[in-house]
Amino acid sequence: MTEPASSFPLYIEFLFLLLGAVAALVVYFLLRMAVTRSVQDKEKLETAFFSRLNFPLVFLLLFLCLRWDIVRVHLFPSGKMDNYLNAGLLFFIIFFLIRYFDLFLCRWHARRSRPFPLPRVLHGFILAILYIVSLFIILNKYMGLSISHFLTTSALLTMILGLALQGVLSNILSGLSLHFTKSFSKGDWVEISGHEGVVLDTNWRETRIFDRQSNIIILPNNVVASGKFTNFSNPDKKTALTFTVKVSADASPSDVFTALAEAASDVPDILALPKPQTYILSFDDFGVAYELKFWIKDFSRKHPIMGEVGKKIWYRFQRRNIQIPVPVSDKVMDIIRSVNTDEKRMAVEQKEKKNFDDLMNSSFLRYDEGENRGELMLDEKHVHNLATRIRRLRFDRGEVIFRQGDRGEQCYVVSYGRIKGSISFEEPEKTFTTEFVLERGALFGEMSLFTGMPRTASVIAEEETEVLEITAEDFAVLLIDKDALSESIADMVSRRNSENRSNLEKIKELSAEDIDLSTNKKSIMKRLKRLVAGFIR
Repeated sequence: MTEPASSFPLYIEFLFLLLGAVAALVVYFLLRMAVTRSVQDKEKLETAFFSRLNFPLVFLLLFLCLRWDIVRVHLFPSGKMDNYLNAGLLFFIIFFLIRYFDLFLCRWHARRSRPFPLPRVLHGFILAILYIVSLFIILNKYMGLSISHFLTTSALLTMILGLALQGVLSNILSGLSLHFTKSFSKGDWVEISGHEGVVLDTNWRETRIFDRQSNIIILPNNVVASGKFTNFSNPDKKTALTFTVKVSADASPSDVFTALAEAASDVPDILALPKPQTYILSFDDFGVAYELKFWIKDFSRKHPIMGEVGKKIWYRFQRRNIQIPVPVSDKVMDIIRSVNTDEKRMAVEQKEKKNFDDLMNSSFLRYDEGENRGELMLDEKHVHNLATRIRRLRFDRGEVIFRQGDRGEQCYVVSYGRIKGSISFEEPEKTFTTEFVLERGALFGEMSLFTGMPRTASVIAEEETEVLEITAEDFAVLLIDKDALSESIADMVSRRNSENRSNLEKIKELSAEDIDLSTNKKSIMKRLKRLVAGFIR
């Protein structure tokens, strides 16, 4: 039989209990480090069933050991610590059971891929209340401590605790309010107090958001609840953005509206429904302010989408000669007005020379067979005259130049860049598409110009591309008093389309009449004469 040790002073027995608690904490942290190293996936670590039972288990084992007769007789021989040991053992038994049941419920929902029914803040708050109530009941049972008597008889302590916990309680209650009202959820895009980002989580004290600069913004719950915030993900993922641009007062509003709407339709991230909307916002000395409103689904791509919209608008405005005014000072305006006229003339001459070189390096109006194959059908001076009239258009990557079936009276020469074309054919119970690529010097769209029939292919800029646009009016200038040229063109076009008639018949956008007219030399000659007559009038 073990002999009891002589009694220790009470403070020594408390010291033994404190040392045991420190030893239990050390064991707990060592276990936690071991689990952390063995489990690589953080989410598995957080949801592991037994990882969160380490703390109550370690202290439960500690109090079981301290109540073991051999240990208790030698460390606490006076018997004055029995109530403390019994209280500690009972508290950590209850602590263990509450946590075990809580983890069991969490695991049950996780295995069924269901979200836990309680918000994180409310979940933690309920657990904290259960632990505190259990502690107060045990203290009252084993030590006769009445928490109600303690709070009612110590007004000063109550005031101090109230002031000290004011911020904590405010954050807890605000967090509960945010969850009950379902103001936002994890993964929502929000703007809170000027901070825009995606909600990572909300706990009993704070809300964390991940902003566009890859920073984590931590906001106290009382700040979130008392301030103004915007939830871009509620009531659904669709949200509207606006793009404002100022345009010269000389530009036609209908042209600007069309350019803005076309720019929006070229951006894949913009929703087709609701349809983009355009407005005039204001007039001032510098021009007219327009606004384009459109809807997107992925708010995380707000800035890339806005940038893409701005780029598409720039290309559309350039092709339509819509100017964006830039405010300048009087001194700068004087410098602009003093630019030498010869320099302006030289810039025009350089542009015309570049147009001429591109036309000469293209297949525009060149014989495609016979002993004259590859030679021009007209003199170089006429090509130079054409170069002074045509204009250059720039297209961004992915922009559609025209689609199969469109009507058009222009043809194009690639100055630089790369064009991708596709033709859709239909056969009985079969539809197929052929693709082709055009690079510098290539001519396309000429059949619609020569014959007036719909476009036989869809053409898209595969990279930033610049083309020369030759309109029906520009072409008519070449044909004035040049019957031989008109006859050569009609002969070449009718022969080429006759050879391709079987393929043309498979294009659903072409009617039988279109095909007949495009393969008939006389019909093409009449078309060319009408172009000249229309220009002369």
